[in-house]
Amino acid sequence: MDLPIVCTLSAAELQERKATILNSVRNAVVCRTPIPRGYRYEFSYQGTTSQDVRRLVELEQQCCRFLSFNVMENENTIRLDVTGQPVALAFIEDLFG
Repeated sequence: MDLPIVCTLSAAELQERKATILNSVRNAVVCRTPIPRGYRYEFSYQGTTSQDVRRLVELEQQCCRFLSFNVMENENTIRLDVTGQPVALAFIEDLFG
């Protein structure tokens, strides 16, 4: 069963999320690639990028249960796959850039 495309954050909470950790993670993206049902974001290791990506995933899993997240790391890069229903693609693009 597909979950409804609804973020449970209030408008103020979403603005705060965007102004803090989300902007930090967005600024660290070095590559975005379409994948089936979503996008893959790649980051280089810089400062707290790994921690920031994992924290963002933890937070987003609480409010956007209709999305799936998968974080993969190796010694050079961090990859984040964000997927969902086809109608969620616009939401993913807006949220993650």
